[in-house]
Amino acid sequence: MKTTVKFTPSKKLLDLPTYIFAELDEWKAVARANGADLIDLGMGNPDGATPEPILQAAIKSIQNPANHGYPSFKGKEEFRIEISNWMKRKYNVDINPEDEIQTLIGAKEGLAHLAMAYTNPGDINIVPDPYYPVLSRGTWISNGDVYHVKLKEENSFLPNFDEIPVEIAQKAKIFFVNYPNNPTSAIETKEFYIELVDFCTKYNILLCTDLAYGEICYDGYRPPSIFEIDGAKDIAIEFHSFSKTFNMAGWRIGWACGNKDIVKTLCAMKSNIDYGTTAIIQDAAIEALRIDDCHVKKIVDKYQDRRDFMIEGFNKLGWNLKKTLSTMYLWLKVPQGYTSRDWCKYVMDTAEVVFTPGLAFGRYSDDYFRVSLVAPDDRLKEALARLEKYNIKFQ
Repeated sequence: MKTTVKFTPSKKLLDLPTYIFAELDEWKAVARANGADLIDLGMGNPDGATPEPILQAAIKSIQNPANHGYPSFKGKEEFRIEISNWMKRKYNVDINPEDEIQTLIGAKEGLAHLAMAYTNPGDINIVPDPYYPVLSRGTWISNGDVYHVKLKEENSFLPNFDEIPVEIAQKAKIFFVNYPNNPTSAIETKEFYIELVDFCTKYNILLCTDLAYGEICYDGYRPPSIFEIDGAKDIAIEFHSFSKTFNMAGWRIGWACGNKDIVKTLCAMKSNIDYGTTAIIQDAAIEALRIDDCHVKKIVDKYQDRRDFMIEGFNKLGWNLKKTLSTMYLWLKVPQGYTSRDWCKYVMDTAEVVFTPGLAFGRYSDDYFRVSLVAPDDRLKEALARLEKYNIKFQ
């Protein structure tokens, strides 16, 4: 007779809030099983191919047997040098490739491991809300506590430092920020970064900035790197990703750079858990950093055209959206009478269009939903037509 066994996951995993994206996947699976033709504008998964020169670099690299073994923990020296050159070219900041850069298996992995490397049970980390989920979840997995600073539309979705209690600031270990922001598309300024660096320096807080959308920008806007601010190198680490800039989301590669002691600690955490990114993908990433800017411009122009089209369409349906200057997202108010989860479920069931509930990005975000510009133009046009057909408007 077969014995029934049961294995209980750790308390830290069971205590994590429900991951809304997993629930969305369940909704979509049921709808598709029932024959729904879903237009999925939920997950921020870039559509489109990785530029051809990057593909060719990967093909060449995979044919080299020297790349079939374990990679170095820090990342290839050639890759780190190319990152340093790119940072100088794009932001005019000096990053030492020897000890101020850490290769990552995507920025999300690195952000989680940074929290794990510095957070003890009961420690407090500060995260603005709305937030990219891993910014909080890395702390919770480390048995730390998160103090969420509410981001308000009237403050351009930037944190108000006066709203952070002194006792929280004095205890805080890490301050995470993500600008240009997912999900709100809010942008940072040098003036904000100066204030942020001053705040973290005053309270001895490690500053972590996530610049994953630094190249997905429109109308001449360019975001700053934190290292353009005096004193930032003393306290900060900055994360970069290839996912959106080069249509390389599935390749899983990124980097962190900044204060050498923080970078060294991140490397120490990763070396206990993984063997780093394969040299093959690093070679592809090296080519990505070298290719002509026209390849990235083509990707950015596509998103900008979609931004213009979808903002015009949503405004005709009753929203009052201004043109965003960065990211591949729109952040819209939920009509009165709905939670964000109920609203997105209603839209999916009625019009077969998928949005992400704001609740996925924090408890202060339930009045909003996110639209990802990740479908071809004809599908975006069809999505707006369905919303109009079923009278799904902001009323």
